[in-house]
Amino acid sequence: QVQLVESGGGLVQAGGSLRLSCAYSVRTFSSYAMGWFRQAPGKERTFVAAISWSAGIMHYASSVKGRFTISRDNAKSTVYLQMNSLNPEDTAVYYCATARDMATTPGSYDGWGQGTQVTVSS
Repeated sequence: QVQLVESGGGLVQAGGSLRLSCAYSVRTFSSYAMGWFRQAPGKERTFVAAISWSAGIMHYASSVKGRFTISRDNAKSTVYLQMNSLNPEDTAVYYCATARDMATTPGSYDGWGQGTQVTVSS
């Protein structure tokens, strides 16, 4: 069983930066890939970034590549999403999630946090 808690969201002006954190806990040792997704009002939840257990592999959505960076610190049981050059289209609720393997579809993830709101003003 996995528990995830996101933090770090907020209101930022266009061009600004935010760093999201996701603290996770697992009851049994296992290797989890971690992903970040986002959901804007009235839209589907979409993939943002994913990172392998060892942090050796990262994958990004084309819309955020070069602006966002995913990282993890397994010793601290935390995954991060550094978001730079934010624009209003990045406004959404951001969720972290766990999966056995790297994936880009929400259905491949079996543990979700409650989400954190990111709002980018123009």
